[in-house]
Amino acid sequence: MLIRRPSDIAPSEITPRDVYLRRREFLAGAAALGVVSGLSALFPAKAHAAPLTAAPSPLSTTDEEKTTLANITTYNNFYEFGTDKGAPARNAHTLKTTPWKVKVDGMVNKPGDYGIEDLINFNALEERVYRHRCVERWSVVIPWIGVSLSDVLKKVDPQPSAKFVEFTTLQRPSEMPGQRTGVLEWPYVEGLRMDEAMHPLTMMVVGLYGKVLPNQNGAPLRVHIPWKYGFKSGKSIVRIRFTDKMPATTWAIQSPDEYGFYANVNPSVPHPRWSQARERRLPNFLANTPTLLFNGYGDQVASLYTGMDLKKYY
Repeated sequence: MLIRRPSDIAPSEITPRDVYLRRREFLAGAAALGVVSGLSALFPAKAHAAPLTAAPSPLSTTDEEKTTLANITTYNNFYEFGTDKGAPARNAHTLKTTPWKVKVDGMVNKPGDYGIEDLINFNALEERVYRHRCVERWSVVIPWIGVSLSDVLKKVDPQPSAKFVEFTTLQRPSEMPGQRTGVLEWPYVEGLRMDEAMHPLTMMVVGLYGKVLPNQNGAPLRVHIPWKYGFKSGKSIVRIRFTDKMPATTWAIQSPDEYGFYANVNPSVPHPRWSQARERRLPNFLANTPTLLFNGYGDQVASLYTGMDLKKYY
């Protein structure tokens, strides 16, 4: 299995050949839309996504330079479409995102099968520029479009007894070729404590860079938690379940010594196979950016973990 291959360099750190061959294009800083147009034959998924109208959000807590659309949409972790970073962009065009239903169940007062328009107020979309940090040490700055996850969850009215919320990704091997392999246990499952899910920074995302979310980035509906490593952010969500027990999440099952439930970005807690003290901000190929505790969002979220041993609860 790819993620478990013993090596000093994780496979996920190896730049895919197709990305390497385009390094001059990225480094030249070509206009994002022009680059994507030129790459449409190689990366057809959502090449002409519909525009979305979103107001700038006061929750955009970084003024760092945004990562180009080309980088954001051609360098992804989405094992449902393949394990190398270029595979999602090559393969995700097979995913059909309409119609789409989300099953809401568990400890909730309004269970049911919901359409996206039932969960998301498209007249209240916000653009939030957030850092996104992957456990394999690469990072990006993305102008996400969506709403606070809390707004979505309040619509379905969780019961007071619910302590966690679980997100399940679509399982459809006919359209998601990575699911035809045993690289992970499918479907992909992630979860949050309710206070994490209800925090204002936690987003339900439907777009980025002013357009509908590309398939390779988790269309049509994904979560983003900016202070956690990227694998916590469930993509292509088809089920939201409320429970009083900590969910058994995919990577915590797969490799519990490497991927804990909390997955808070923490430079002082190394991955068993590499340090987390520094990161490489795409399109940079060198890990020369210092990693920030809670990905730089500590002022807003550290209070969620008061009294917790963050090395034990990694």
